[in-house]
Amino acid sequence: MASGIRLEKLRKSFGGNEVIKGIDLDIAPGEFVVLVGPSGCGKSTLLNLIAGLETVGSGDIFIGGDKVNKVPPRDRDIAMVFQSYALYPTKTVRDNVTFGMETRRVPKDDQAAALEEFARLLQIDHLLDRKPGQLSGGQRQRVAMGRALVRQPEVFLFDEPLSNLDAKLRIEMRTEIKKLHQRLGKTVVYVTHDQIEAMTLATRIAVMDNGHIRQFADPATIYENPVDMFVAGFMGSPPMNMIPGRVWHDGGKVFVLPRGARESIRFPVDGPAARGADLPDGHEVILGLRPETIFAAGTELPGPNRYVFDAPVEVVEPTGPDTMIVFQIGGQDLIARVRPEDVAKPGRAFRFEVDMTKAKLFDAETGKAL
Repeated sequence: MASGIRLEKLRKSFGGNEVIKGIDLDIAPGEFVVLVGPSGCGKSTLLNLIAGLETVGSGDIFIGGDKVNKVPPRDRDIAMVFQSYALYPTKTVRDNVTFGMETRRVPKDDQAAALEEFARLLQIDHLLDRKPGQLSGGQRQRVAMGRALVRQPEVFLFDEPLSNLDAKLRIEMRTEIKKLHQRLGKTVVYVTHDQIEAMTLATRIAVMDNGHIRQFADPATIYENPVDMFVAGFMGSPPMNMIPGRVWHDGGKVFVLPRGARESIRFPVDGPAARGADLPDGHEVILGLRPETIFAAGTELPGPNRYVFDAPVEVVEPTGPDTMIVFQIGGQDLIARVRPEDVAKPGRAFRFEVDMTKAKLFDAETGKAL
């Protein structure tokens, strides 16, 4: 049975710099929670506090219902996988994986059974007699995971384990980690700055910024209903387009007039953004449009609340399955994700269509979602 984790009013400072600023977090047993955010936001420090590698400034940490503030790492029933692998270079894979069991005096038969099970699961059974220097980056990461798995703890902590791997291998290892979680059902806390990793792996995501958790929710909610501009801009690749403008009522409808744009461009407010109808004329807002909601006019099935507009193309970026078009409204660069066959040329106007039911509206002053 996996153990849950609860953090209450957790704070941590280094010198006069407060890095963790009163975090509350409740992770259910068996969840895969990803801590994501920019460099320096406190996510690795938070993981180290859970692991016991850093001492708590104030607040409490509970694992499996037990308060562990002063419990040493070895007694917290956790296993940690680091970015750097941290393998013993002179030991074989076999000895690296079983070293922890040796120090805990696990019987030899139990060591052999655990080694066999997890070496097969991680597909490193043919590497057991090699040393780390003879392995690829992906193989070394599998060995590091095997060393953690043989302990069979209740909680796994991953600190950016894939950041040293190339793009193809990161995708493969992401899949392997997800399979392991589905098979073992253990609680996982996983740190990354890669929002694609966060979206694909997590059952819930904690988006961190400057020592705080901005939003804690499932990936779909984080993506579709961000609580503020920070979350909206951080989660998504390419990021959400943010268009400064003001609210305008006309003929019983509500529009956002982009700052600096010609008067003919008026984005009709609909869907979740319809709450902007309660705002007075002239209220400063930020209109959020994800690139995939902007496409070449006439290429998608007709739908309600579509808005068609023309804008000059700045840059065309083919990526294979999609083409990114950088265009301008009011002097601001925006991005549309279109199909490869939708031909656009820099310096020329292009007709776009946007699904306004997917638009988000944020208060320009507070950055909060409206």
